[in-house]
Amino acid sequence: MYRNSAVSVAESSRDRGVQVDFEEDQVDLGRSFIVVTMKVLLVEDDHDISTLIRHGLEEEAYNVDIADNGADGLAMATAEHYDLIVLDIMLPGIDGKELCRRIREEGIKTPVLMLTGLDATADKVEALEIGADDYVTKPFSFPEMIARVRALIRRSADSGSELSLADLRMDLLSRRAFRGERELTLTAKEFALLEFLLKHKDKVLSRTQILEKVWGYTFEQNTNVVDVHIKSLRDKVDKYFLPRLIHTIRGTGYILKIRES
Repeated sequence: MYRNSAVSVAESSRDRGVQVDFEEDQVDLGRSFIVVTMKVLLVEDDHDISTLIRHGLEEEAYNVDIADNGADGLAMATAEHYDLIVLDIMLPGIDGKELCRRIREEGIKTPVLMLTGLDATADKVEALEIGADDYVTKPFSFPEMIARVRALIRRSADSGSELSLADLRMDLLSRRAFRGERELTLTAKEFALLEFLLKHKDKVLSRTQILEKVWGYTFEQNTNVVDVHIKSLRDKVDKYFLPRLIHTIRGTGYILKIRES
C-alpha cells in the first residue's frame, strides 16, 4: 500500500529535502469524488522526490504530470491546462526561476508553487517577483505542502470558477452543471469528463487524451470506457437541448463546440 512505500522512499530522500510527516487520518478517499480533475504539473529532476510528491498528491485526489527538466516542463505547461504548477528551483537546463518567468511571459496565469532549498530572503523575494505565487523551503513536511497546494488552487478557483459554452454552464466550486435553467444530474466521472471537454472547447480531443487526463492512465488504451461515458453524457447534455454541443470526429475522438449550420 502507498503509506509503506512512501515512507521507504522518504527514508532514502530525507537528505534531499523532503520530510515525511503523514497523519493517520490525513488520507480521505472520499475527496476523490469531489476534485477528481484538479491537475498538477510537477517539475522536479530528483526521481525519489517527484515520486513521493506525486503519490502524496494522488492520495489527495489530484492528477499529476511530471517533467524532470525545465524544457519539458515549459512544453507541458504551454500545451495543457493545469490547476497548479510545482517547480523545483534547481533544474537542469532551464532552472525553476527562468521557467517561471517564461511561463508568465506566455500569459499562463496558473498558480506556481516553488520548491527551494535556498533559505535566503533575497531568493524567496526574487521567486515571488518573477511570478511565483508561493514557495516551500526544503526540507518541508508534506502536510504543509498540501495545505499550500489547496490554498493556491482555492484562490485561483475563486477568481475563475465557472465554465460555459452556449447555455451550458458549470460551476466548479459547487460542482453543479446546467443546461439553460435546468440542472444536470451528473456522476462524478461525467462531471470530470464534461469539465475537461469545456476546458478544451473547440478542440478535437482523442480518446487517448481523454483517457489520460480524466482517468489518469488507469485503464488500458483499448477500453471503450470513454465512448460509454460520452454516450451517457451526451444523453444528459444534448438529448433534450439545442444546439447539440458534443460531436464525434470519426476515427479521431470528440469535440465540444457550437457547430455552424
